[in-house]
Amino acid sequence: MSTLVVIAFDDEYKANEVLLELVKLQREHLLDMEDAAVVVRTKDGKIKVNQTQDLTLAGALGGGFWGLLIGLLFFNPLLGWAAGLVAGAISGKLTDIGIDDNFIKELGKTIEPGNSAIFTLVRQATPDKVLEEVGRFGGKVLRTSLSKEDEAKLQEALNKGNTPSA
Repeated sequence: MSTLVVIAFDDEYKANEVLLELVKLQREHLLDMEDAAVVVRTKDGKIKVNQTQDLTLAGALGGGFWGLLIGLLFFNPLLGWAAGLVAGAISGKLTDIGIDDNFIKELGKTIEPGNSAIFTLVRQATPDKVLEEVGRFGGKVLRTSLSKEDEAKLQEALNKGNTPSA
């Protein structure tokens, strides 16, 4: 079962920095993310969501392939390819896996203008090493499916990153 963790930052760019760090940790096999998203609330209050999984492109490519194949069977590969491309793109756009888009947008409205948040759905992690790396960015836990004890450990690690260094 995956674990949801949402952390808010008092900077528009900090969530993207944390995402880059999480991707690095994933390459080192210290973390296995199922999904991640970054929400930025600009100074004028607009909410921008950046998902890590773009299913529209994957759907279009898959649909184009199958459409071409079916088109070949009916002696019109170009029409089949075009129809498959459109159908695949629409299907990919409407498919929602991982973190619910509406949840991301609703929780994104709660962060202050000029701030950002990272939403992660984690399958597996090496907690002590991940906490050490992510804790240095600071932040505040907004939501999580962690136990109260583990959530407190995460917030404690983030609090260490929130204190200015001497």
